[in-house]
Formats: sequence, C-alpha cells, structure tokens
Amino acid sequence: MGIVKALEMDGLDCRVLFRQLGLDYAALNDPDARFTQDSMTRLWQRAVELSGNPAIGLNMGKVVRPASFHVAGYALMSSQTLVEGFQRLVRYQRIIAESADLSFRLLDEGYALILTVHGDHLPPTRQSAEASLACALGLCNWLTGRTLQPRKVMFQGEHPVNLEPYTQTFHAPLVFSAPYDALIFERSDMEAPLPTANEAMALLHDRFAGEYLARFSESRVTHKARQVLCRLLPQGEPKRDTVAQTLHLSQRTLQRRLQEEGTSFQALLDDTRREMAEQYLAQPNMTLLEIAYLLGFADPSNFFRAFRRWFDATPGEYRARLTGTPAPVSDAKTPEYTTQTP
Repeated sequence: MGIVKALEMDGLDCRVLFRQLGLDYAALNDPDARFTQDSMTRLWQRAVELSGNPAIGLNMGKVVRPASFHVAGYALMSSQTLVEGFQRLVRYQRIIAESADLSFRLLDEGYALILTVHGDHLPPTRQSAEASLACALGLCNWLTGRTLQPRKVMFQGEHPVNLEPYTQTFHAPLVFSAPYDALIFERSDMEAPLPTANEAMALLHDRFAGEYLARFSESRVTHKARQVLCRLLPQGEPKRDTVAQTLHLSQRTLQRRLQEEGTSFQALLDDTRREMAEQYLAQPNMTLLEIAYLLGFADPSNFFRAFRRWFDATPGEYRARLTGTPAPVSDAKTPEYTTQTP
C-alpha cells in the first residue's frame, strides 16, 4: 500500500486511478499479488499527468517502513549493520518485486546499491527507479534513526527542471544521465551497528523469508506457467504475453525467470503439449483431431509433425502401443483425424 500513500500525498484518488487503468486495487492487500512493470509504468505516467509532479515517485521515501517490504523488511531491520541488511535485501529482493534487479557492492568510493528496472513493451518511467531509491534511503533513515547523507546519488533520467524535491529527499550530490540508478553510501554509515539489530530475530526472519521466497522461485514460475498453458491450450496456441499477464509478470521477467531455470517459454510450451498428448492418447474415445485442437494446434498436420519429433512415432503408432492394437498404416490418412468415422 506504500504506492497508494505516496500518490495520495499529491491528492490522487487511487481507487479511481486503478479502475481507470484496469488494475485490481484489492490486489494491493494480497502479498502474493504482482503487477506487471508495464502496469506500473502506466500508473506512474497517469499519476504524473494528474498531479503535474514529475518527482512524485520521491514521495515513496516518506512513507516507507520495514513492513512495506514484508518479511524481507523485517530481516533487514534485525540485521547487525546496513551492510548485512542490504545483503539480505538483495537476497530476498524477488519477494518485493519481480521486474527489478538489485545489487550491493563495495566500490572505491563507498558501498553502492544499484537498481535495474526491467520494462516489457514500455520503457520504465524514471519515477519507478526514483521511488525505489527514495525507498532505500528512507528505510536507512528509519532504521538508523537519523538522516543519512549518501556520498552520491545516480539517476539514469535527465536533469529535472525542478531540482528541489531531489535535494530535499537525498541531501547528497546528484548525478543525472548516469549509466545506472544507484545510491553510493559512506562505508562508516553502512558498517555502523543498527539500533534495531537482533541476531535471533534475524535468523528467524531468514527462515521465514527463505520459505516465502521459495513460493516465488523459478520452479514456482515454471509450475504456474505450465498450469496457465494447460488452461489456455484448448483456445489455441497461447502467446507469451498472455501467460505473463496472467501471472502478473512482464514478458521480459517471465522469460528471464524461465531462462535462469534452464528453459524458455517455447520449450515449456513444447514440453506441456508433449505431456498432455501422452495423457490424451491414453483415452481411446478421443480422436486425433480432438487431441490436436486441445493441444492448441490449428492444423492437425502440425500436431503430427510435433508428435514425430517428440516420440519418433506417429500418434496412431503410439496409441497402438498403449492399447495393444495394430498400428494404422498412415496417420495422415487415418479416419481418427476426423470427428466421425466414415
């Protein structure tokens, strides 16, 4: 709900805004719900139009609390130092957002928290990145009980017309048109003990966060994507954007998660069709034409070719082996490809 509070600070009615954009406002209360990055892009764009405030993303730094990041935020809060806390935040980042990557490293000039937001069809708005950087610094201030001054803040966006909201938010030298979005912190600030540190609670939160993260692991994405494919196949060959939208992911995020697991959307589609083809062929009352269409093949000959590739046999030959009956001479001419026997 942090984004709602941030937008309401500029007088926006988020219920109306979400409805206008076709977004599910109630999903904000579901920790398992995800919005695609393109949805967030459209939300930020509309928020800027309505408020007239290009720096509206910075409001997020004023409303952020550890609870804003669910169990990942509590794990950070109980860490011994901000270094340890940000290492945890990077580890559990996918609990917070699916369409962004976070890294934390020690550079010559200090500790760098580097953010990369991935768009889909639409390039991400600067407000998405600026909101995330403001959140990170706001969280540091809340945890330490003081106003930290980064050594430097880097933005990919161009220099804004009004610099004041940025100086008020970050209290640090600002670099625009930078190669990436990042906060650069003093080593002493990052390595100082946190007043909220609690080693026992940190270990407990690690366990909870690990279990929670497992629900959003690559295997979960694959499992959920396979379920969606099974539902959509009878309507025709599913498109990647449809599956991604159903999972509340961007196309790019879906493909990246699948690639990290060693597969791809096309490979998953092919595997799902192959597994379902085996199940359908075990049903003697189903014609090959019905099976082809249930697997999303508009042309039965494409099903025939795919099946030969999968099993080095025709569908009729495979079914004959399953049922113990003689194989047909040619599947391409078999009456099984018709819905009625001639």
